[in-house]
Amino acid sequence: MLSDFSAISYIAAAVTFGLLTGLVAARYLRRDVDRALLLAASVTAIWAGVLASQTLFGTPGFFTRYLLELLRYAAWITLLFAMLRNAARHGKLKGQIKRVLGISTALLLSLLLGVGLLELVLDESLLTGKARILGQIALALLGLSLVEQIWRNSPGFGRSSIKYLCIGIATLFAFDFFMYADALLFGQIAESFWNARGFANALLVPLFAINVINTRKQPVDFQLSRSAVFHAGTLVFAGAYLLCLAVGGYYVRILGGSIGDALQVLFFTAALIFLATLILSRRIRSKLMVLISQNFFDYKYDYREEWLKMTRELANLSDDPPLPERVTRILAGLVESNSGAIWLKNDQGAYVLQASVNLPASRHTLIDADSDLVQFFKRREWIVNLNEYRADPVRYDLLEIPDAIADIQGAWLLIPMYLGNELYGITLIGIPYAKVELNWENFDLVKVVARQTCNLLAQADAQNRLSRAMQFEAVSKASAFMIHDLKTVIAQLSLLVTNAPKHRNNPAFIDDMIKTTDHAVRKMSRLVSHLRRPSGDNPGQRSTLDLTALTKNLLEHYIRQEPAPQLEGNPPTAIIQADEEQLRSVLGHLIQNAQDATPAEGEVTLNIKIAKGNVVLFIQDSGCGMSEEFINDQLFKPFESTKGLTGMGIGAFQAREYIQELGGTIDVTSKPGVGSCFSVMIPLASDQGASKKVSQADSQAQQDQQKVN
Repeated sequence: MLSDFSAISYIAAAVTFGLLTGLVAARYLRRDVDRALLLAASVTAIWAGVLASQTLFGTPGFFTRYLLELLRYAAWITLLFAMLRNAARHGKLKGQIKRVLGISTALLLSLLLGVGLLELVLDESLLTGKARILGQIALALLGLSLVEQIWRNSPGFGRSSIKYLCIGIATLFAFDFFMYADALLFGQIAESFWNARGFANALLVPLFAINVINTRKQPVDFQLSRSAVFHAGTLVFAGAYLLCLAVGGYYVRILGGSIGDALQVLFFTAALIFLATLILSRRIRSKLMVLISQNFFDYKYDYREEWLKMTRELANLSDDPPLPERVTRILAGLVESNSGAIWLKNDQGAYVLQASVNLPASRHTLIDADSDLVQFFKRREWIVNLNEYRADPVRYDLLEIPDAIADIQGAWLLIPMYLGNELYGITLIGIPYAKVELNWENFDLVKVVARQTCNLLAQADAQNRLSRAMQFEAVSKASAFMIHDLKTVIAQLSLLVTNAPKHRNNPAFIDDMIKTTDHAVRKMSRLVSHLRRPSGDNPGQRSTLDLTALTKNLLEHYIRQEPAPQLEGNPPTAIIQADEEQLRSVLGHLIQNAQDATPAEGEVTLNIKIAKGNVVLFIQDSGCGMSEEFINDQLFKPFESTKGLTGMGIGAFQAREYIQELGGTIDVTSKPGVGSCFSVMIPLASDQGASKKVSQADSQAQQDQQKVN
């Protein structure tokens, strides 16, 4: 019964692969991949037919079947290498990898096929059963590795054209790998695997047929990266190592006698520890990557991967680790090193040590601006190899290495870092993990990355300088506002001192002097309180007040200066939320400016209107006026004044800033020789609060009127 099932299984495989051979031969033979698939399908059909014949009729013999088994593997691996050749024509695969893979595969297949052919001719077995099984496992692993590389490195549009082909070939090799691995463990091929093998192969034919039909106009294309080669090589090495470990453990157990089991456990433990050490060793990894770059690829670097890695490192905006240290690690990593140091130019032109990574500390941290090394780098953009320098100093013009570098053990490369055409820094790289043969490609990449990272270092330094400048600017601005307020108080007190001899016997003047002095004291007290207040605190407490009443109170103060300001009409009550003293200072400044810009015979008028939830105070004068250019570019710009050295130029700026803080705006219209109009718009308080405050203000006004009467 089992023999009948096995025969049917392989007959199904022979028929389906025969149909696939006819399909490919009839219509799709324009590419190497198509011709290779034709070869693989036809050889597999013959192989399956021979196995079915052996099951039914007992012929042909074992050596013929074994030779066809090897030819079947050779045909499918030929298909994979046809895909490699196709990729090479599209510029995705370098010649070295194709040659290395081709030579290794050809050697293995030639060895097995040669031995199989000799066995067929001599009709005598030359290999043991385990040796044959190990050969089959090695071929299956090689096929799986090639499929994995093709799939991993194919671009998005290429995967759609090879998807079914890769699934089919991978399944074919994986089935055989598990079957022969099981046979290696138990000493014989399991009947369950052997009998199902034909059906398993037959089930793959639709995948190959669909792939052939779907890829008539699509190229089979992929690219192979260094990282992929490294991981695939590691996988193959680990698999081979584990196979050797299994064989070694088996013989250790047999030869160990009574303590064979214990020796086997000890052997496995030591071998696994050794494997983990190899895999986790950064030194071994670096040496392997150098070996791959030198032998598998035309270029040493995967530039896309290097640039993405640098971008990820520099995209970190935090200062942990600091930017100079990250730059040092990036440059060191380009040449398989993990140590280095960096010196950057300071304000005096010298170069100061900014970061050191995995290098012993030096007593000297400064490189003079006039040192031989700095002058050498200013003349030539060379990377100094200190090993070459020690062997032949003449090559580098007998330059003297500074003590800050000469004292460091393990120094290897000196990299100049340019900002434009100026030497901005010097980076030292320590001895690498693996021996690296430097050529033009290393130097070009290091120079490009050095310039790019140097720009970021200079930008970070400029941001730090800007931050410090902004801090000083904040202090200067606070001082300017303080001086402006002091100047206003001094002007008020100076006016009192000037008029005191004339009006000392006038009771009204005495009362006004007391009020003015009290106002100056309160203003100075607020200024001191503001300076003592921690940054971030609310600069002023808002309260509900009547803008109309505040404006009338201001007019009483400024009415003594010509031209006297006048409030037109009978303005309504306007309840707003603001700090009374700050708003008084702002409006007083605007009224004062209007008086200063207007001759004594001119006019300064104020008007208050309420519309759409806002109150607008118009301050209009018939003075000299301002040009549109002055209003747009200078009026609200701090430290720009039309009063010469006597003005600070921050009054209008301060006024606009505070009104905007209240949610309002200041608008200016002016014409030279005609006059100016400042429109100060401030939001009214909430309707409920406003109505309540209006009624209170009306009641208070009636009480004041009754007292006056």
